Amino acid sequence: MKYKTRAKGIIVLEDGTVFHGLSAGILGTSTGEICFNTGMTGYQEIYTDPSYFGQIMVCATAHIGNYGVQEDEVESDSVKIAGLICKKFSDGFSRPSGDASLQEYFEENNIVAITDVDSRAIVRQIRDKGAMNVIISSVEFDVDKLKAQLKEVPSMQGLELSSKVATKEAYTLGDENSPYKVAVIDYGTKKNILRCLTDRGAFLKVFPMNTPVKEILDWQPDGIMLSNGPGDPSAMPDTIEQVRMLVDSGTPIFGICLGHQLLALAAGLKTIKMHNGHRGINHPVKNILTGKGEVTSQNHGFVVDRDSLEAHEGIELTHVHLNDNSVAGMRYKNKDIFSVQYHPESSPGPHDSRYLFDDFIEKLAKRKSA
Repeated sequence: MKYKTRAKGIIVLEDGTVFHGLSAGILGTSTGEICFNTGMTGYQEIYTDPSYFGQIMVCATAHIGNYGVQEDEVESDSVKIAGLICKKFSDGFSRPSGDASLQEYFEENNIVAITDVDSRAIVRQIRDKGAMNVIISSVEFDVDKLKAQLKEVPSMQGLELSSKVATKEAYTLGDENSPYKVAVIDYGTKKNILRCLTDRGAFLKVFPMNTPVKEILDWQPDGIMLSNGPGDPSAMPDTIEQVRMLVDSGTPIFGICLGHQLLALAAGLKTIKMHNGHRGINHPVKNILTGKGEVTSQNHGFVVDRDSLEAHEGIELTHVHLNDNSVAGMRYKNKDIFSVQYHPESSPGPHDSRYLFDDFIEKLAKRKSA
């Protein structure tokens, strides 16, 4: 393996902090909100998760790229992060089944990366001061110019991004003769959410996020899945109204991540921007209904406000994040509607929470047999 000779790289945070490193991926400049993920594996699934659109990822684990990439380990059609920051970026890879190196994959997807920096210091900076915007470059090193460019980058708060990653055309997946039809509203869905549904005998029709409610209901779905996605849910008033109408239809609904937040907003609850978010594959969650714990995969910078949830007579808290007691799941008391803030489909991460897909299918079965 011929290793790449690395050019210089620079990182400038919104608070003025500067880090110098080396380049990986393509030569260029990229901007976005900086965030960190604590997962020690599954980087390809993480980088292709549409929920990360518009964000520069810091990997908390030291070595990235060491097992290469595979075509079947993606969660969307392309890399969705806006850029990468890491401690060590491997040009080679050791996995015999790997299709290519991460460097080749980033070149194919036009991703700028900065390596050979103290990623621990950057993670501490985010933990202490909270989420902020960042600019990374391997072609421009004038800090004043970079700061001026960074000032033009919009804040993630108030930013609608789902429309940039969601499907523009409806499509179907699974067996048309399956016993259950599930309408998936795509706000930036991960492939494994769809796979977890088809594996359980569901026939899916994936709808663009702006599809009229009548068109969705005319398909006569047995259930509705509200997918994950990027951006600030409160910046999606038309979508919130769409979800409110879907709730009123009486159709069973399962929401994941952004879908969970939209269900909350449709009920009149509030969402808030977190200090630095939850991103990793080992987040502890307690299921209040069963008393059992789950190790979960998470990726979100917004969360449902717990006070507004607990004040709502028609909504019940079902799951809580054990690190900070934030809302990790809820359900409508008088409807077959429930949602979680985390990712039960994982990819990457443990499979502790995949029972939620079974619960959803069970609701559809009971409804059809009633």
